[in-house]
This record gives sequence, C-alpha cells and structure tokens, in this order.
Amino acid sequence: MPLKIWAYDSLMIAVASNFNLTAEKLAEKFTSKTKIPIIISSASTSNLYAQIINGAPYDIFLAADIERPKKLEEGKYTVSETRRTYAVGALTLWSSDELFENDECFSVIKNGSFKKLAIANPEIAPYGHAAKEFLKKIGQWKSIQKKVVFGENISQTYLFAVTGNATFALISRAQAVVEQPIKPTCTWNVPHHMHSKIEQQAVILSQTRKLKQAKLFLDFLSTPAAISIIMNSGYLVTN
Repeated sequence: MPLKIWAYDSLMIAVASNFNLTAEKLAEKFTSKTKIPIIISSASTSNLYAQIINGAPYDIFLAADIERPKKLEEGKYTVSETRRTYAVGALTLWSSDELFENDECFSVIKNGSFKKLAIANPEIAPYGHAAKEFLKKIGQWKSIQKKVVFGENISQTYLFAVTGNATFALISRAQAVVEQPIKPTCTWNVPHHMHSKIEQQAVILSQTRKLKQAKLFLDFLSTPAAISIIMNSGYLVTN
C-alpha cells in the first residue's frame, strides 16, 4: 500500500520513548481486532510536546508524565475529557559491568564506588526527574555530580550503559524486562516510595480527523488484553 494512503488511513500516535516497544505490541493487538492501522512516532516526551504545539499531525499523545498532557489540555490542543492515565512507570538500576553481579547495584550506588551513572535529563525527562529524587533520597545526589551523565531520554540513558560509557544506568523497568542482546550482570528495582509516582497519561489531540478511531484506541488501553500487555512490559496500571 502506498505510504500516503497508509498514513491517511492510520492513527498517528506520538509515544514517549520509554513506552515505544509496549506501544508497538498494543498497536499490533488493536489493529488485529479493529483493522485500524497505527503509525507510531517515538521520542522524548518534551520533544513530542514541542512537535505537537508546532503542528505535528498526531492523533494521540502517549506521554511519560502528567505535566505535558495537562499543558496541552490547558492550551486547547486536546479533545475535552480525554486525558487519562494509561500506565505507571518504575525505575531499575542496571549494569552490564562484570565487576558487579546480582543485586550489588544498590550498595555500589549508595557508597559511590563507581565511575559513571547515566540518568535521563531530569529537566526534561520524567524518568530522569524520578532518578534525581531517588538519588537525593539515598543522600547521593550532591556527592556524585561529577559521575552523572545525562541522556536526552530514557532510551539514550540505557544506551550509555549498554555501550560501556556508563557503569550504571537508572532506566525504566520496561527496558529491564525486555530481552536485549546485552545481558545485565546486576539489576535492582527501585522501590516506588523512593521517588514520586511516574504517572503516564494519554490524550487525544484536537487536530485529529479520526476522533472515533482515536477514542476506540484510548478505550482499548483499559481492556484486559491491553492491561496484560502493559503489566507484562514492566508497568503498573491504576484502577
């Protein structure tokens, strides 16, 4: 099918980078049930937000936070009463360095005996903000400033650790549960109480010409089939 026709018929969904793989699984399931094709565009939440307010032709935005969907709602960029939470994220401390194994990650971060720690930029990335809160909670944020490297988003953050440019990375739980070519030697799941809730919200954008299909997709996210995919990907869901 020619790309123009495919794009015209498809739902265009902007997806936060941490949720990209999960969104692809959801899209496949949704399309198999409804025959409505989906095109996914993935980037950091802040970049997608900027694209949307500058006219990018998305129908739905799956953000990694509450802030950007709320701002879009306040700016009249969204369809009224469509903003909702579709997933709750979590952090995992991850390393493939052979010097560390099993659950040693936390004790090493706690005592500061490592070379580099990658986190997403806390100024623009929700997972980076949560990572900063966690590091403050354990009393290490100030002392390890020279050891922290910032990724533009959570995908780049993970890449720093995979390539060995960082000893550790604070990544999304979803990245940690996915089968990857590089196996971790050490992982530790950060307890939810050690950072603020990473609530991820979806919204339908007011520019959509496929409102009926977009509403079908948002409703689909609350079905048992979708919830199963979301939870198996390392996220929680709200009641």
